[in-house]
Amino acid sequence: MTTTVTLALSKGRILEATLPLLAAAGIEPEVDPGASRKLVFETNHPGLRLLVIRASDVPTFVAYGAADIGVSGKDVLIEHGGADLYEPLDLGIARCKLMTAGLPGAMDAARHRPLRVATKYVETTRAYFARLGRQVEIIKLYGSMELAPLVGLADVIVDLVDTGNTLRANGLEAFDVIEEISARLVVNKAAQKMKHAALAELLTLFQPVDQAS
Repeated sequence: MTTTVTLALSKGRILEATLPLLAAAGIEPEVDPGASRKLVFETNHPGLRLLVIRASDVPTFVAYGAADIGVSGKDVLIEHGGADLYEPLDLGIARCKLMTAGLPGAMDAARHRPLRVATKYVETTRAYFARLGRQVEIIKLYGSMELAPLVGLADVIVDLVDTGNTLRANGLEAFDVIEEISARLVVNKAAQKMKHAALAELLTLFQPVDQAS
């Protein structure tokens, strides 16, 4: 690979799950991204460098060409928009579910007023309840989502659920699945044309992972 390709990775859970996939494909960053404050990493794969950025920024970096390719959670793509990106592979990692949750019976407790929903997935939540024909008041939070129903800030939450242990530990229960979530490989449309050979080579390295999932 002689053409330089920039791969954007999400910090946190997706990064931890993606690094073993890269290693299995023979790609190693110059230093451990999890132990470094650097944001740009060269690799042992000629012409490939990594960006490590906030999960919500990956689609933007790829869409605008600051990165040619990226790994992003489906939740981020749904919320922030992936219409300007190719989404060739489901990597099958970082699996979880985007769900409604709250105290038992919470979905039925607000039948005569708009349901108060706490979430960081504002657009996804609005679209979901619109499909149900349910009026909602959305309260945007960035963390500690489970606390919202406990202190009366919201009736329910919309958040990612993996094991459900945090919900149960706080006396909450999961209700309905909005979307099955996993990490996806996304590609800039211009790069797909201009760097086709280099990207095709990189996608081939990930292809067995997608088939195995």
